[in-house]
Amino acid sequence: MNRTGRTLALGCLLLLQPLLAHAQAGGNSLLIPAMGRCTLNTQPQDVTQALAACQKAADEGDAQAQYELGEFYYDGKNAPRDLNQALSYFEKASLQGHAQAQFKLGTMFFHGEGVQANNIQAYIVLKMAAVNGAEDALDTADEVAEKMPREDLETATQVLGQIFRKYLMELQSADGRTPFSPLP
Repeated sequence: MNRTGRTLALGCLLLLQPLLAHAQAGGNSLLIPAMGRCTLNTQPQDVTQALAACQKAADEGDAQAQYELGEFYYDGKNAPRDLNQALSYFEKASLQGHAQAQFKLGTMFFHGEGVQANNIQAYIVLKMAAVNGAEDALDTADEVAEKMPREDLETATQVLGQIFRKYLMELQSADGRTPFSPLP
């Protein structure tokens, strides 16, 4: 990485630090980091114990554990594939701002896996995944948009606008500043 790239990356991290601190305090619904990890990528004889530990973490609200369980049931490698369970765990993690869970949930809505295909919902969730850092989400959202009628795309864009306005209001009310004020 060149000097400009390192400076830009460091600047972004410095700008995000107060937002992440605010998120950890429970004040920001879009930037909530995962609390911990569970490991389901284990030997078959250890799956039962690993699954119980991961389930406990997920029940305690660990977004990463919820995502891992979603992947576990989606992939169906060490247990039968269960798209309803996968969808449930991806939804829980998505509501906490987990980018990869949002990406997976958006693709499930796009392809109709475990749910009826819904391009409006897929587009919205994929755009949120992109905002939260899922690298492939924008490309997939563009693919969804190409298959949407214009009025559906307008509806999805309006919903995203409402979500973004609510997010900005949340930021503003959290510390009494506008979201675009210089950092203290």
